[in-house]
Amino acid sequence: MFFEFDKVAYYKTPIGIARIVGDDDGISSISVLDGEQETSDVVPEALQECVRQLEEYFNKERKTFSLKLNPEGTDFQKGVWDELQQIPYGEKRSYMQQAEKMGDVKAIRAVANANAKNPLWIVVPCHRIIGSDGSLTGYAGGLWRKRWLLEHENPPKQQSLF
Repeated sequence: MFFEFDKVAYYKTPIGIARIVGDDDGISSISVLDGEQETSDVVPEALQECVRQLEEYFNKERKTFSLKLNPEGTDFQKGVWDELQQIPYGEKRSYMQQAEKMGDVKAIRAVANANAKNPLWIVVPCHRIIGSDGSLTGYAGGLWRKRWLLEHENPPKQQSLF
């Protein structure tokens, strides 16, 4: 939800323009936009640390985020998003593994739905969740971005020719 007192910044990433929304209470939303969007000439003070940390992430200088977050969601959704933040950089989990971590394998669909509603792109790394068979499954930013992010965090190994 966007309120009048929220601040907004647009930051160019290698895979699209990030729209960052928040205020002094924390970052409430980070999303990636398709299409053309001007980047912000001036980033509101409340969002500057988020832009800096995203820049470090894309420059491979940061593996974890330490931002004050303030997303809108149910308690269950927030629990799922907290669990996503426990997945280490460069690792992947399946929806089933995430449901197990949440304490209820029968909640796999609810967990998947909460992942789909994640309002904090990259910072809450839902891109690290894959299908049980290892396939890339739904991603709000598009599967090509999910693949890009996974390869960014864990680039394919150079194979020896000999």
